[in-house]
Amino acid sequence: MKISQSIAVLFLSAAAFTSCNDDKDNTENAVNENIKLENFSKEPAFAFGMPGFEDMQITTLISSSDVLPGSPNFVFAGQPDGMGIMKDPASDGYLMLTNHEITQSVSRVYLDRTFKPVKGEYILNGIGGMTRLCSATLATPQEHGFSAFLTAGESGEESMVHAINPMAAAAQASDQTRVKPALGKASMENAVPLPKDVSNGKSYILIGEDQSYSTSHQSAGQLIMYVANTPGDLDNGKLYSLKRTNNNTTETNMTKGSQYDVEFVEITNAKNLTGAQINQKNLDINAIRFSRVEDVDYRKGAGKGREIYFTATGESSDGVNPKPGLTMWGRVYKLVLNESNMLTGKLEVVAEGDSNPGNNLINPDNLCVTENFVYIQEDGDSYYPAATHDSYIWQLNISTKQYKPWLNMKHDRNNPAWQTAYNQSGTLNKFGSWEYGAMIDVSDIIGVPNTFAVNIHSHTWQKDAFKNADGAGVNTNKEGGQIILIRNVQK
Repeated sequence: MKISQSIAVLFLSAAAFTSCNDDKDNTENAVNENIKLENFSKEPAFAFGMPGFEDMQITTLISSSDVLPGSPNFVFAGQPDGMGIMKDPASDGYLMLTNHEITQSVSRVYLDRTFKPVKGEYILNGIGGMTRLCSATLATPQEHGFSAFLTAGESGEESMVHAINPMAAAAQASDQTRVKPALGKASMENAVPLPKDVSNGKSYILIGEDQSYSTSHQSAGQLIMYVANTPGDLDNGKLYSLKRTNNNTTETNMTKGSQYDVEFVEITNAKNLTGAQINQKNLDINAIRFSRVEDVDYRKGAGKGREIYFTATGESSDGVNPKPGLTMWGRVYKLVLNESNMLTGKLEVVAEGDSNPGNNLINPDNLCVTENFVYIQEDGDSYYPAATHDSYIWQLNISTKQYKPWLNMKHDRNNPAWQTAYNQSGTLNKFGSWEYGAMIDVSDIIGVPNTFAVNIHSHTWQKDAFKNADGAGVNTNKEGGQIILIRNVQK
């Protein structure tokens, strides 16, 4: 679906795009006197700051158990993943779009001028979503040159990217026509348009393929790039996959501390190919075989958008041993595209968990890149027995390349009341039982400096009341989820 110019105009002043004192209210007004960053949810915060970050202030925005006054029957579904926040063009409040991975849906929550959630609905449900929806990016004319909520499907190699009008009517929730075949077919995690100040009048959209290696899928995961000659043209561009210029396809042949020449090579006629055919093309062109590319983001700041970071989450053959040539515990890559030819660049590993298994990175998933830091969010639900900590968010200093734990999950394993409230499945004893979804900077949207939203998949928190939240009847999952706000985040 092409977003109309009239809708696009509404976004000129909007949007966050596409990651302490725990449980403590913060009612102090900041630059925007209307905003009150309080604990708007009835549930306590499911995360806390790590040592060295005690000045962070964490409040709860919304949880699945909350009842919103404007829509008392609305349930904020579990597994909140990709998201975007923008000004509401029809009021003095805000709109929050959120992927709910397992329900294959996108919710739209209305927040009032104080940033309190007051109403919710679904603009894409499990019928229209068709596949699990993981990360997402809210593209805006101001930042990217066009308007759309780009949400990527991740249920196998035939999944596609949806381009959703953020103002779409809830009556369209079952509409399956909003996918974009030109952006390829793959088990995708995110579709991230680069900022217009580095795109030279074109659209460059980076897509991560969350695919494991197997005999039936030997190309594993790719970093894909869609290029169109017009900003926001999601139908007529070309699709490319990343390869090394020396044709070496093995991920673990690249090591931390070195840089590698890479280029994007076209997958011809991709719009009309199946996902299986695209996979074969990746083999034919010697695309790099990454172990599950789960998220992509670019460095913020004027002219910095050609500096891109992405994760290879990792995989194992048995939970104990890696697959040959692939990371098991996960990696974060830095890709810098050449200004004169953005189909070429330099690739390097900036963080990895394999050299110190279970103690360092454990399955990095989502990313949030600011001007000076990369926030690396772990997806610990792979349950590797050697894991020694719960899912962290790590703070990577771009300048020094040093990183340290920044945020942790609150599990209170020795608190019977907490276990009764949030461990219905009984698996919270395992390290990494919960995972993070999106982390986004909302500072400029709400006028409160250094403020970020973080989504949490609280997998073990399960209630019948959370079932069928979007009304589509697609699955019976009954997990809850939460979004927290964090102030005093270093950018």
